[in-house]
Amino acid sequence: MNDGDDPNGDGRGGDDPVGDGSDEDGPAGNVDGDGDEPTSTARTVGETYDRIASHFARTREYPWPEVESFLDGRSGGLGLDLGCGNGRHAKPLAARMEDVVGVDVSRNLLREATDRARERGYGDSFAAVLGDAAALPLRRDIVDVAVYVAALHHLRPRERRVASLSELARVLTPDGRALVSAWCTRSDRFDRTEGFDTEVDWTLPGGRTVPRFYHIYDPEEFRADLDASALRTVEVFVSSGNCYAVVAAE
Repeated sequence: MNDGDDPNGDGRGGDDPVGDGSDEDGPAGNVDGDGDEPTSTARTVGETYDRIASHFARTREYPWPEVESFLDGRSGGLGLDLGCGNGRHAKPLAARMEDVVGVDVSRNLLREATDRARERGYGDSFAAVLGDAAALPLRRDIVDVAVYVAALHHLRPRERRVASLSELARVLTPDGRALVSAWCTRSDRFDRTEGFDTEVDWTLPGGRTVPRFYHIYDPEEFRADLDASALRTVEVFVSSGNCYAVVAAE
């Protein structure tokens, strides 16, 4: 799951690459094997993206420029791609971090992310983990750099969105930084000024549509949810129809 202001934008075998990683070396060693299973609400989102994963992944090729700008000059031990989808932001993370963990509620998108990592040469430093953003299966204070891009807006209700932001704060190191984004009312797609819930269809080849839940943030509401969480806001801005924030743990 990794979907912002570009919907409909730009059969495998073998072992299942997705797991909790609790007995593994490398990046998966940072995973808390005792973490909670995704909630029923999170599983619903995961099932939605499982249905569209293959087609969705083909339309999500390049990292967003805002992510690349955020990552410029940053490095560290562990990077987190939260709501990683097909892993398009895992590669620029892997270029700067020793290890990267990608967390998502869609098992099929995690398979896409794992395949992408193997094909593009960073498979040894990448671990795909099935998990709920509002109850991260990660130890506290271990993430140096994180991107939580185009996924927050799929959570409902507001309490789970704020909980996911506090979970991000929990796993960040004291000097860690994260980039958070969500779809914004300032996108050209919308003519409303206050935040609202909606559904946006994904159209599969052949014309079948799959509805996806979104909460569209207004900028003031976005800042209010950040303030309600355990994060400290470093910077807030709007770009390309999305609300963004650079954040740290309190």
